[in-house]
Amino acid sequence: MNTYLIIKWLHILSSVLMVGTGFGSAFYMFFANRSGSVAAQAVVTRLVVRADWWFTTPAVIFQPLSGLWLVQQAGWSWSSPWLMLTLGLYALAGICWVPVVLLQVDMAKMAQAATAQQSALPPAYWQKAAMWERLGYPAFLAMLGVYFLMVYKPTLWT
Repeated sequence: MNTYLIIKWLHILSSVLMVGTGFGSAFYMFFANRSGSVAAQAVVTRLVVRADWWFTTPAVIFQPLSGLWLVQQAGWSWSSPWLMLTLGLYALAGICWVPVVLLQVDMAKMAQAATAQQSALPPAYWQKAAMWERLGYPAFLAMLGVYFLMVYKPTLWT
């Protein structure tokens, strides 16, 4: 078997898992937050946190390791503009994602407590939800850019 192709397949698979889990989690949490059901929000936020730890985090770690290995094996220049921009967009997504994870953990705790007390969510939940959403858009757009750059590897500047 060809090691390069195996790592490339795992790299692609983990990127799909990372972005797919992130997009799916965002979809469910976005709509659970608009459902008016604290119980639904408690379940969804808890599961979103779990999905981030089980699926997104390992993929986030594997992506740069496998990607940089693939770059080295393929003989791409480390100063290739598409690669530098890819790494910058990946870093931007990561800078957004880390606080998102922390916000999700806090939101899950607040939703669980509100469910247990049969009360409304506190204003802090909604403040965190707004920040969570604002951070999600640039992270998702950055990852779309990463996908584009990985596939096309355009000549951007010389």
